[in-house]
Amino acid sequence: MYVVIWRYSVDPAQEARFVKACGPKGDWAKLFSSSKDYLGTELLADDERPGEYVTIDRWESEESFGHFVAENEADYDRLDRRFESLTLSESRVGAYGVAGEKG
Repeated sequence: MYVVIWRYSVDPAQEARFVKACGPKGDWAKLFSSSKDYLGTELLADDERPGEYVTIDRWESEESFGHFVAENEADYDRLDRRFESLTLSESRVGAYGVAGEKG
């Protein structure tokens, strides 16, 4: 398994839209679902800092994620632009494979 983690600070006026767009049934998950190698998305809210969120997108492998992004770059960029006004900041925390496993 391979996971990609993003951290967001969300505009308080946009939190409902953000949760809908970035949750496990949101627009991002719908786009990712076109790949048989997409395993799901989790949206986590910080208990101590209102408006702070993390997404965890799970994929079969690093290669499957890279292949998906390369094949869907235009749609990926379109969604990114569409929802950028929902956040005050966003940063990629990292991308991780299971320790001790390759691929």
